[in-house]
Amino acid sequence: MIRIALDTMGGDHAPDEVVKGGLSAVAEVADLEMLLVGPKEILEKSLAGRSFPKGRVRIIHAPDIITADEAPVLAVRRKKDSSMITAVRMVKDGEADAVVSAGNTGALMAGSLLMFGRISGIERPALTIVIPTFNGSNVVLLDVGANMDAKAEQLVQYALMGSIYAREVLAKPRPFVGLLNVGTEDNKGNEQTKKAFERLKDTMDGFTGNVEARDIFAGVADVVVCDGFVGNILLKSVEGMSLGIFAALQEAFTANTRSKLGAALLLPQLRALKTKLDYAEYGGAPLLGVDGICIKSHGSSKARAIHTAIVRQAYPYARQNVNEQIRSQLTAEEVN
Repeated sequence: MIRIALDTMGGDHAPDEVVKGGLSAVAEVADLEMLLVGPKEILEKSLAGRSFPKGRVRIIHAPDIITADEAPVLAVRRKKDSSMITAVRMVKDGEADAVVSAGNTGALMAGSLLMFGRISGIERPALTIVIPTFNGSNVVLLDVGANMDAKAEQLVQYALMGSIYAREVLAKPRPFVGLLNVGTEDNKGNEQTKKAFERLKDTMDGFTGNVEARDIFAGVADVVVCDGFVGNILLKSVEGMSLGIFAALQEAFTANTRSKLGAALLLPQLRALKTKLDYAEYGGAPLLGVDGICIKSHGSSKARAIHTAIVRQAYPYARQNVNEQIRSQLTAEEVN
């Protein structure tokens, strides 16, 4: 049985949408137990009238809440009985296998790093997302904000973790790994990326070389590696562009009667495209490199995004024992 500690009070739509997503995940996966962490009275009210397998859903009382605008480190220190920190602590103490939260990103990363520590051999953890591509596949991108700077050796470690994650969680037997750069030529980039390129070329099975940002969504690699500064800018740019495109399409298709008729004919295809490009289809971002399982869902996550964060991220991460595989790979490289 895989046990998920779900921070029910994190995110813009907590607790009802978070609870709804957790319950739908339990309904789908037979060997899943959901630990709903938050104020008992609020959660009892949210559960009222809902159907769920009572033997696999429990409320864990945690009276405090960390809000989105709180300073991360102070929040972790001062609100030890918050839903988020209680959920993280449950993983640390072996009472849960993974934590999922849509709450304060900085507090979740700080709490996880403080309580879990790093996997031996990993210098810095990486916040990792899975993004869709236009060919119907997906790409693991890391880091997207855990560390603004990364040395060449840390980028190599990101590549190793991302490759294992793509293989075990996304079922890519032999992931291709690319290094995000300003050009595809071997000698492109700053000193950091040039050094990383040489190390990856010598040590990483499946390394395909440098990748430009414009090619990511064509699926040229299964894993793309960069530092958190570059990755976060790329991520926010993509989010903004996607929102802008769909807003522009909506405006164009509702401009007059003719465009409305055209929109009606194209509606199935438009819905399919929106689903393909929707972050909710992947649900969450794992913090790779910490010695525990932490999945950060988008702050605006509704039930479907929470559901997929659990079913497509946290559950397979725990079931496939990804952290142990990262640890074993690092040990093997040290021996060699």
